[in-house]
Amino acid sequence: MRETVIEVFADVACPFTHVGLKSFVARRAELRRHDVILRVRAWPLEIVNGQPLDPGDIAEEIVALHQLLGSKLFAGFSEESFPATSLPALALASAAYRRDLVTGEQVSLELRDLLFERGVGIADTDVLQRVAAQHSIDVDVADQQRVLEEYGEGVDRGVVGSPHFFTPAGGFFCPALDVSRDADGRLHVEADNAGFERFLATCFRDGD
Repeated sequence: MRETVIEVFADVACPFTHVGLKSFVARRAELRRHDVILRVRAWPLEIVNGQPLDPGDIAEEIVALHQLLGSKLFAGFSEESFPATSLPALALASAAYRRDLVTGEQVSLELRDLLFERGVGIADTDVLQRVAAQHSIDVDVADQQRVLEEYGEGVDRGVVGSPHFFTPAGGFFCPALDVSRDADGRLHVEADNAGFERFLATCFRDGD
């Protein structure tokens, strides 16, 4: 069966992306559609926002996700281990995709699991070197530059935020969740089940 590649621009440190990717992978397993592969591209929020992500803000988002999802995800999240930059991890993911799509997806998911489920600091050089060695990946300067190039491509393609998926039918921003703030700045996160099903239908429409 011919492979279908679903692109997604995202930051490795974005909790909403973690939910979206986990949900996608779970449905793919249910459908046994392993011919549909994720190509997770760099959308570094520290560049988008002009400053590093705040661990306290991420913790607020995770609290909201816990209220929505229960304790299914983010079991090991720690503000203390939250990375000051996601650029080295994004470069590692880019290097993994340079090897092949399957390795790239595996590393992209593993980095998020390390951060959000195991509380591991993914900006730590030893951690990144260990992941690279496990997958026989060499990261070079070109991979670091590729992160910036992917960000530029995302800008050109109209990426709204993290995660922004591109399927054969078009773009979908954060299709699993409806995220907003009220007039007082309070964060609200709700499941967008209908939107997620519409998104999935465009990813797996060639299968039975």
